[in-house]
Amino acid sequence: MRTSQAVSWALFTVLLLSISLVAVSRGEPPEEDASLKRAQRTVQMIDDIYKGGIVLITEHYVNDEDDLPAGEAFKKLFVAAEEKGWHAVRLLDATDEPYNPENAPADAFEEAAIKALLAGKPVYEQVIEKEGKRYLRSATPVPVVMQKCTMCHEHYLDAKPGTPIGAISYTVPIDD
Repeated sequence: MRTSQAVSWALFTVLLLSISLVAVSRGEPPEEDASLKRAQRTVQMIDDIYKGGIVLITEHYVNDEDDLPAGEAFKKLFVAAEEKGWHAVRLLDATDEPYNPENAPADAFEEAAIKALLAGKPVYEQVIEKEGKRYLRSATPVPVVMQKCTMCHEHYLDAKPGTPIGAISYTVPIDD
């Protein structure tokens, strides 16, 4: 009788493993991966919104050096988003000649992100844990997309098209 119970348990275990392998082969991620995917999608969304907004403001409202640069205006939005607990955002310089020294990479993640983005990676990511909560750190490239950018940043004149002159660094909570 004990042998038949052992065989039954072995068959049951094989069945469970088979079901879980089928789920994995179908591309159904574990719950933890689903949370990370949602955080990555959030970064893509806010990155599109922030970059699109900066380009639109620059295109329509920045006409000379005395106008408020869109990047400076958006820094105020970044502060508001962080104060409300949504996410943290920083503009980073990738040229070693920051227009504003506060845009220099501030930690090892940001330094590694700049190197990776300059090497051609489309995004640089890392999952961290802080005070028992997981966060996605992500950085996306910022190339020169219009001539107006060079009004304040003359050293961008020599930038090759598509090459990042900076990045946007995000820290987004991963909601489990």
